[in-house]
Amino acid sequence: MQIGAPKETWPGELRAALTPAGVRKLKSAGFDVTVEAGIGAAAGYLDPDYAAAGAAVAQDRAGLLGSSDIVLRVRKPAADDVALLKSGSVHISFLDPFNERALVERLATQGVTAISMEMIPRTTTAQKLDALSSQASLAGYVTVILAATHSRKIFPMMMTPAGTIAPSRVFVIGAGVAGLQAIATAKRLGARVEAFDTRPVVAEQVRSLGAKFVEIDLGEIGQTEQGYAKELTAEQLDLQREGQKKVIAQSDVVITTAQVFGRPAPRIVTADMIAGMAPGSVVVDMAVDSGGNVEGSLPNEVVDAGGIKIVGLGNLPSEVCRHASDMYAANLVNLLDEFWEAENAALQLDPSNEIAAGCIITQGGGIVNPTVKNLYENV
Repeated sequence: MQIGAPKETWPGELRAALTPAGVRKLKSAGFDVTVEAGIGAAAGYLDPDYAAAGAAVAQDRAGLLGSSDIVLRVRKPAADDVALLKSGSVHISFLDPFNERALVERLATQGVTAISMEMIPRTTTAQKLDALSSQASLAGYVTVILAATHSRKIFPMMMTPAGTIAPSRVFVIGAGVAGLQAIATAKRLGARVEAFDTRPVVAEQVRSLGAKFVEIDLGEIGQTEQGYAKELTAEQLDLQREGQKKVIAQSDVVITTAQVFGRPAPRIVTADMIAGMAPGSVVVDMAVDSGGNVEGSLPNEVVDAGGIKIVGLGNLPSEVCRHASDMYAANLVNLLDEFWEAENAALQLDPSNEIAAGCIITQGGGIVNPTVKNLYENV
């Protein structure tokens, strides 16, 4: 079975869907692998590295896409690329199916089995396939490095002949995968860290990392079966904002990570909160690409709001593209290993399988994912 991995063309995307290590594992499993020339150059993986691992390196992108039984990539495909895919092929990438109806319908019409990496179930058995979490962990790390770069203060306490420097105060809003990594990274840099999440169940995880969990009574809250925070009501958002306002005013750095899967990010940091911070403070909005948690944040810009820097860099994992590529490629290899039946040399994408049922969006010329299908039918 032929696997093809094209070079990413999305502006600013530096990750690669396959690394030489991933190629070696797929070759040993019995796959033939072809990658587009230059696929890993931005991440430091050169074409000879892929060739040495056993991959064919192709200059012809259209030929690669048209001849592959399985296509692996990071970003969702452009319409022109979808038209090149052969019927019956399998396409695996991030797809954003809740917001990309036209793309999903195009893949179905093309006869492609489309697997969305965002839709991998968050279960113990699927953990090694969970690219959303692996990339979010790296994003959480990057937010802290960005904050430290833009801050006028150092993070750790430092005793010097000129006196003692107090540690910076960092407030992380959202303690999911990204938020917990941000907390851990800020603590490693020596900051004094506080964190808040709408799910009280994560309080112990926050404390285990050495941070203080900020208690705000929001009434009835919780998390979904997938482990995501449930969307708050307008009244609960007001309570959250009011409870956070004092903590934000005392913070040197605020990092927001709150996102609701498939929906615009909630606005939780307002202009008046930012105005209450000391000049030179930094706010990093990790959700800027999905609408933003912070009033005034703009994608891929650093906004000066009265002396407060609002950092809105999108595609955070791409900032550490070497390790992001390593982790994403490992997720893809694990996914193929999960469904590969060597005896028949075929992927067994059985919809009765919990993982397959969650992540397969189109198959056999139609949209088969129940959640996505129901969403489209009721819009």
